[in-house]
Amino acid sequence: MAIHVQDKVADRMLRDFARRRGVGITEAIKLAVTDADRAGQKDVEDLRRRIEPILAQVRAARNCAPFSAKDDKAFMDEMWGEDD
Repeated sequence: MAIHVQDKVADRMLRDFARRRGVGITEAIKLAVTDADRAGQKDVEDLRRRIEPILAQVRAARNCAPFSAKDDKAFMDEMWGEDD
């Protein structure tokens, strides 16, 4: 299957990439896509590593006793100065 790059800048970038890598256009496309996939996966892994401490705090908080409607009512009554 043929790929026709209509954008002159993209075509030039692809040809420069292929020349620098010492490969043909088809191989350059494969390499570029593989590199982009790896970079995207690395970004996802970095994000997971950064948010894991936050997720651990959320998981720990979930194990606490949940609030009940009764707790909410007492809080709201106190906030509004109402006694029941």
